[in-house]
Amino acid sequence: MRAPITVKGAQRLRAELEELKSVQRPAVINAIAEARAHGDLKENAEYHAAREQQGFIEGRIKQLEAELSHAQVIDVASLNAGDRVVFGAIVELADVDTDASTTYQIVGDLEADIKQGLIAISSPVARALIGKNEGDSVTIEAPGGTREYEIVAVRYDG
Repeated sequence: MRAPITVKGAQRLRAELEELKSVQRPAVINAIAEARAHGDLKENAEYHAAREQQGFIEGRIKQLEAELSHAQVIDVASLNAGDRVVFGAIVELADVDTDASTTYQIVGDLEADIKQGLIAISSPVARALIGKNEGDSVTIEAPGGTREYEIVAVRYDG
């Protein structure tokens, strides 16, 4: 099965890939060449650090290329799911007990970043929300215990 990803998520990964290939890869190659010019490679910390950085960059390039080649890019704006929660939805939740408000976007596993409010479709929160509608209440099993939320708003920005 192909992993879903939003258009924005795919653009972010492609931008990171381009940065790695066109900026970071050439920079580390130059750093290796410069460190080699300093002579004995066994005792050359700059050379070993640059080689390690090169390994990281090449690994990340391979990972991004593989992820992007196997991803299914979904244009969230064209889904037209109304007030129903599906992949790509931006969901505003209100905690029933505390009235605290939280907003999440349900995205693919490749682009999930909780600090930015992007939760993976495979996460327990996203699984509890999928298929629900604006105005529904949902119970979510969290590490801190069971929480009940009301779905305040559902939108699709793309």
